[in-house]
Amino acid sequence: MRLELDLQQASTAFDLPTEAQFAQWAELALSPYRNEAELTIRLVDSSESQQLNSQFRGKDKPTNVLSFPFQCPPGLSLPLLGDLVICSQVVAEEASQQGKTAESHWAHMVIHGCLHLLGFDHIKEDEAEQMEQLEIALLAKLGFPNPYLTDAE
Repeated sequence: MRLELDLQQASTAFDLPTEAQFAQWAELALSPYRNEAELTIRLVDSSESQQLNSQFRGKDKPTNVLSFPFQCPPGLSLPLLGDLVICSQVVAEEASQQGKTAESHWAHMVIHGCLHLLGFDHIKEDEAEQMEQLEIALLAKLGFPNPYLTDAE
């Protein structure tokens, strides 16, 4: 697959994955569904994540990943998929709280966001199960454990 990735670094965090890692994770998620894609991944701090989450989802707190799919006008065919906005502080905090490596959680957030851009969702239980199974399988290909297992399982 051909991926054109626009990686925007708007976060003050210093221990972020490389552009090559972001591209690898996005290509893995998108390649079964697309031959080519243009994608923006914007890395932000908590304040920008909170502002966007409040504006677009009505939730006044930062979140790990926001997905903004591109709505192509009728009659046009463009490879533009959309934008992911990922909050570096939330990802780091969640990885620590959940006992995961930062790298595996970053990969999960990119894959999760890309699946949203493709139209997958987790509002209904059957859709959530399908999306989670895809994420588990894709992360396994990278050698990462199931992100939905807790230490108690």
